[in-house]
Amino acid sequence: MNKESTYDVAIIGGGLAGLALSILCARAGYHTILFEKEQYPFHKVCGEYISLESWNFLEELGVPLSDMQLPLINRVLISSPNGKYVESALPLGGFGISRFTLDHLMAGIARREGVTILENTKVNDVVYRHQASMVFSSNGSFEATVVAGSFGKRSNLDAKWKRTFTQVKPNPLNHLVGVKYHIQTFFPDDLIGLHNFENGYCGISKIEENKYCLCYLTTASNLRKSGNDIAEMERTILRKNPFLDKIFATARFLYQEPVTVSRISFNRKTQVENHLLMLGDAAGMITPLCGNGMSMALHSSKLAFEEMSQFLQGRINRYEMETQYTQQWEKQFNRRLQTGRVLQQFFGNGILSNYLIASLKPFPKLVSFLIRQTHGKPF
Repeated sequence: MNKESTYDVAIIGGGLAGLALSILCARAGYHTILFEKEQYPFHKVCGEYISLESWNFLEELGVPLSDMQLPLINRVLISSPNGKYVESALPLGGFGISRFTLDHLMAGIARREGVTILENTKVNDVVYRHQASMVFSSNGSFEATVVAGSFGKRSNLDAKWKRTFTQVKPNPLNHLVGVKYHIQTFFPDDLIGLHNFENGYCGISKIEENKYCLCYLTTASNLRKSGNDIAEMERTILRKNPFLDKIFATARFLYQEPVTVSRISFNRKTQVENHLLMLGDAAGMITPLCGNGMSMALHSSKLAFEEMSQFLQGRINRYEMETQYTQQWEKQFNRRLQTGRVLQQFFGNGILSNYLIASLKPFPKLVSFLIRQTHGKPF
């Protein structure tokens, strides 16, 4: 390998976690390359609400959040399929920003810091040998001392390596479908709505430029029952919830077609695979109803950087780096994921979610308590 093809750090996937890690590594003086299969800017399925626990970290990376006049969100309204609802304050709160905007901003920062970003590049395999890894991509082969996997909910590498979560039979925590729109509508700037329907739930909250993110999760079986027609599924299933019926009837949809993703899984994942440190959704997904996936992705990049830097400086060996990262990841996120999996059993189940909302209505403080169980502190 020539010098131009050899790196200290290689990162597969240019979402929030991958970009944040690349910026941290480049600033610390590590020769860093990032592979992204799309080209910035682009849309992706995401609720686009970020807990305020990430605000300071993003600003430290160079994202000018304070100058962007972003909507600050401090209330949540949760409805059941029959239209019953409960409203609560959001502990700590959050803000709205599209991935189209945020990822593009962070990619620009990464380039300015010296990160080599290869867009429109698919990674086909990573092979560990001789204390380094070879990354085989559609844009050539590269060697790196440390490799991080930030390739989202499911990738070709997950299937190629037969990661455990890809072998699990269909259950309520996997084989799910995500759909996202940007819309214009009349909706409070400081509120996030979470609306249940049979076998799914839909979130709405404001992002930049007077737009709103409308994003929902449902089962593959719901889509099949609707003849694999998203519009038909929305008409016959989602709109039975009166809140969603009003949104779909009155909103101006800004895409010709929605952004979609399939085969989403919330089953447990490993944080290290083939000597790659997994970040963000590749390490483990919290259910979207918890509204904390973006913050977890960002925080995981910081945890990974701390261990990788210790290793690259020769202070710990590879085994210690991988073990300590796994331990730190579990310490920070395991409780949140477990809570999310429990809540997932109620949300999207017509009978259970109707019962849950009716039970929570007299106890709004209990809603705040449950939200706190899925969120962390500023990092």
